Amino acid sequence: MTYDLYIGDLLFSSWSMRGWLMLEKFKLPYRSHMIGLYSGSMKQDMEPLTPARLVPALRLPEGTVVGESLAMAETLAERHPEAGLWPADPAARATARWLCAEMVAGFSALRGQCPMQLQHVWQGFVPSSQTLADLQRIETLWAHARRISGAQDGPLFGTYSLADVFYTPVAARIMGYGLPVSEVNRVYCLDLLSDPAVRQWRAMGMTVQYNPFPYPRELSSMPWPVGGDSNAKPVSGGPSLNEACPYSGKPVADFMELDGQCWGFCNPFCRDKTVADPGAWPKFTALRMSVNDS
Repeated sequence: MTYDLYIGDLLFSSWSMRGWLMLEKFKLPYRSHMIGLYSGSMKQDMEPLTPARLVPALRLPEGTVVGESLAMAETLAERHPEAGLWPADPAARATARWLCAEMVAGFSALRGQCPMQLQHVWQGFVPSSQTLADLQRIETLWAHARRISGAQDGPLFGTYSLADVFYTPVAARIMGYGLPVSEVNRVYCLDLLSDPAVRQWRAMGMTVQYNPFPYPRELSSMPWPVGGDSNAKPVSGGPSLNEACPYSGKPVADFMELDGQCWGFCNPFCRDKTVADPGAWPKFTALRMSVNDS
């Protein structure tokens, strides 16, 4: 039983990130398919999913298409009660549903002024009064969630849930634009962005180059706060310390240098996602440790 998930560009599509995290974080089987948001092929790519017209969209194993992230979330929670997508406690579950629904319907100023981008952190960005009001509302909701759950830090309801999925792109906006929030919520944002799945999503997105950049700003920038200052680089040839790609097990053909050592991968994508954030990939970390500890 495998789901088909249709998503847009990883660095920019906040809703696609939500759809991917609900499957990836709760270990539900899926295949992902890219929709060309910036290539001009979106309408054509979405035709098999009619009447869905936006990403993400989900095709169930029996063929039913589900659009809209909240509908996807409820469908997956209904089909997989054992996965724990919603909090187990009834009061926490009701509150989590409220937070996700408000996320879907609200925060239009934050969305409009701060489109999600995962490439870097803008310096000197000045949020509007409406965006500041959205941030205050978000902090109010997060504080309410913690009062209901009793969780002082970490996931809003103690255990990772759909509420954390839905607010991860909000965390990316807050950190990516240097927006003002309380220290406790800044730590929460960094916790969400430090999740290995989120780091991997960003690293895969960094394998695509955009010219021009979709959301330009006449501002200076700093590296992304989690895994954004990689000292790895692609190189034209080996030999590498490994003979097989850490991800596929296939013979190496493309190479990367990291801390003076050469590592091989089966294709440019495997190499480039590792160049973007070497620490995001447990299989590469294990390979590196096994070689260096031998």
